[in-house]
Amino acid sequence: MEPTYVHGDVLLAVYGAQPRIGDPHVVRLPDGPEGPRPIAVKRVTSRGPDGWWVERDSTREGVDSWLVGALADDAVLARVLWPRKPRHVASMRRCRTLVATFRKKREKR
Repeated sequence: MEPTYVHGDVLLAVYGAQPRIGDPHVVRLPDGPEGPRPIAVKRVTSRGPDGWWVERDSTREGVDSWLVGALADDAVLARVLWPRKPRHVASMRRCRTLVATFRKKREKR
């Protein structure tokens, strides 16, 4: 998904969320001639009778529906909600701390 995301970016994704056209999603692409492909982030661009159409942001490299066709519902794993660069990891740690604190307070009730 370069240039939108680069290696090392931290993404917050919601697994099992309803796909939303125009948003980036975590997807499982079909196996290629060399074997299984890794889990990838692609942009959902439409829904057709055969499934979800996903595309890459870079036309120079990568695999998308133009090469493998539409993806089945179960191949769209998660919707990306929050893209952050590695320098923002500290804010994500604070967020996790707040969630843990909230859980502890809730368990005490």
